[in-house]
Amino acid sequence: MAFRLITLNLNGIRSAANKGFVEWAAQTGADCMGVQEVKAQAADLADRFETVADMPGYFHFAEKKGYSGVGLYSRKTPSEVIVGLGDAEFDAEGRYVETRYDTATSGRGFGKFSLISCYFPSGSSGEERQAAKFRFLDVIYPHLVALKAEREFILVGDVNIAHQNIDLKNWRSNQKNSGFTPEERAWMTKLLTEAGLVDVFRTLNPHPEQYTWWSNRGQAWANNVGWRLDYHLATPGVAALARREAIYLDQRFSDHAPLTIDYDFTL
Repeated sequence: MAFRLITLNLNGIRSAANKGFVEWAAQTGADCMGVQEVKAQAADLADRFETVADMPGYFHFAEKKGYSGVGLYSRKTPSEVIVGLGDAEFDAEGRYVETRYDTATSGRGFGKFSLISCYFPSGSSGEERQAAKFRFLDVIYPHLVALKAEREFILVGDVNIAHQNIDLKNWRSNQKNSGFTPEERAWMTKLLTEAGLVDVFRTLNPHPEQYTWWSNRGQAWANNVGWRLDYHLATPGVAALARREAIYLDQRFSDHAPLTIDYDFTL
């Protein structure tokens, strides 16, 4: 049994498609793929991106054109699709889509299971967006705690937080910068301890210089001056079934790299 789950911040689905994203996706053998920063509306996806790699997609679009937006492509038809967190501020920004697989005939060994594609706000543009990011963290934390109490899940997405020093190249000079502030890192620690979620990649790969995002400034990509901002965050029962991880670096579709994890179950 194997379940292959990929996450990728596209930084615009049309832009990523122009760089070979669709052709690459068809070759991955993915069972599901979470995408973020679609930067498109339903009409933009029509007849082109509703299905990728023979997987139908389920989306949460931002109200603002060319902004944010998330999607989940799934080979198996969900029993339910939930669009949005139920928070007006962030639902307007298209940040959360959840697909549920609650059929009793599945062979995975847990009765209720969800996949979530989520795009956490970036606070790098200034204090106003950093404040919004903190509000989002305050909203998503109890949501995930409540979800964990009733079902197994994997949240994939661009969390826009590097958790530990190992998760970014220049940690010393970034301790006051969005994505690596003490408050954001403490929030992630709390999620992985008190809330009991698991950073699946780190259970499989403890090594340094494992990054998923590189600034477009300077020679960040060429010199591997990166950050690990993209995650699989899972309930312990699912996380224990993770077997293999890979960050795909051979092609660039975006300023982020795809993160693939194989799990030992089937949907």
